[in-house]
Amino acid sequence: MRRAAGQSEKLFAKGVEMSAAIVYNRILVIFMVQKTFGVALDGPSGSGKSTLARLVAQRYGFVYVDTGSLYRAVGYYIAQKGIDPRDSAAVCAALPGIKLDMRLENGGSAVYLDGVRLGTEIRTPEISAYASAVSAIPQVREFLLSVQRGIAERRDVVMDGRDIGTVILPDARVKIFITASPEERAARRFRELSARGENVVYEDILARMKERDFNDRNRDIAPTVPAGDAVIIDNTGMSAQQTLEAVADIIDKERARK
Repeated sequence: MRRAAGQSEKLFAKGVEMSAAIVYNRILVIFMVQKTFGVALDGPSGSGKSTLARLVAQRYGFVYVDTGSLYRAVGYYIAQKGIDPRDSAAVCAALPGIKLDMRLENGGSAVYLDGVRLGTEIRTPEISAYASAVSAIPQVREFLLSVQRGIAERRDVVMDGRDIGTVILPDARVKIFITASPEERAARRFRELSARGENVVYEDILARMKERDFNDRNRDIAPTVPAGDAVIIDNTGMSAQQTLEAVADIIDKERARK
């Protein structure tokens, strides 16, 4: 009787173990199926990446990871701690204490610092100067690289920049390189700045844009080049809505894949 009872206990324990393994495997499968969706938008200055990223985020309910806001949040934290942003050692020492996140709220993206939503306080000239200073520190870039990847692991995201598909999100489900002729991009920037009341010269903007294009393409770290598996879209002569529809077609086809 005791032997029979012992065998029953062993069989019961084995059954529990097998059930636990089945549950674990099912959870693992669900986790793998529900992997987040990332869209990487790269391209030169004036190609319309930021506008496009916001439109994509609005259409699909993705979080738009605004890298500029993240740098501003770091600058704000450094300013609040009374740290000189030019003191790279002090800035680097403070990085482990910075907790950043981006969330989808009211159809837009919000940046959080230590669980507190940031707004206009990171848009002041003072914080702009702090953000510019800390962005020149390589360790800050590495820190924000891990932050961006962490956000992409938790949420469906769209990011725009010059090295998103090649460096920041190399495993993004959709990678698109947006470009346009230098003349088109210079004209867009001219109209944008003129609308703000700035006195600008088209030829000067075009010259600076061509110079920046050359520097961005030929820099040693993270040059502005399409990822090997990126779709290239030349939106010369296209409106923002037309560009969105072209990109949406690519996203929809990828999302339909099992």
